[in-house]
Amino acid sequence: MSSAALIVIAKEPVAGRVKTRLSPPCSPAEAAALATAALADTLQAVARAPAARQVLALDGRPGAWVPEGFEVIPQCGGGLDARLAAAFAVVGGPALLVGMDTPQVSPALLGRSLAELDEPDVDAVLGECEDGGYWAIGLRESRAEVFEGVPMSREWTARAQRARLRTLGLRHAELPALRDVDTIADARAVARAHPELRFSSALAALTVEREAAA
Repeated sequence: MSSAALIVIAKEPVAGRVKTRLSPPCSPAEAAALATAALADTLQAVARAPAARQVLALDGRPGAWVPEGFEVIPQCGGGLDARLAAAFAVVGGPALLVGMDTPQVSPALLGRSLAELDEPDVDAVLGECEDGGYWAIGLRESRAEVFEGVPMSREWTARAQRARLRTLGLRHAELPALRDVDTIADARAVARAHPELRFSSALAALTVEREAAA
């Protein structure tokens, strides 16, 4: 069991507020259904990972979809850099934070990531996404300057975040890269590679419904 906390930073899956880049071809309600499934997969993986605590940093209201044992904390206002810094400040360190856009993340991968963070010569871990963002970041100690002013949601965000870690003198380890789900092409690729997911079943159900209505 790792001494680190696992944080999921997420939005309440409300139509029109989540996965907006899936529309079109998805309707806002369909995009929200996919977001709900992706979040469920992520929370399940986190619940099964060997972490000291499971925390959900939530923008919105918690629902019955929050698994037992999770601490729910509200996200602060401001940009994503400020919200990441605030989540780490509330939880403290060590902690590993993941988003809700990689439903394929597994308890085993999270366990390996936590083990990396527990290494005595590692201050931080970073998991890059194929689009240039990142799906995970972990810190031994909460430090707001890790995030302040780092441009988010860019194709070079991971590169900028990595440079900030180095500027601060933090020794970091790289985690495996994952494909996050932003577009319908991403959704289809992740579903093909991981048919066992709730997310994949939800995407398949939308496809079946469209074909039946045609």
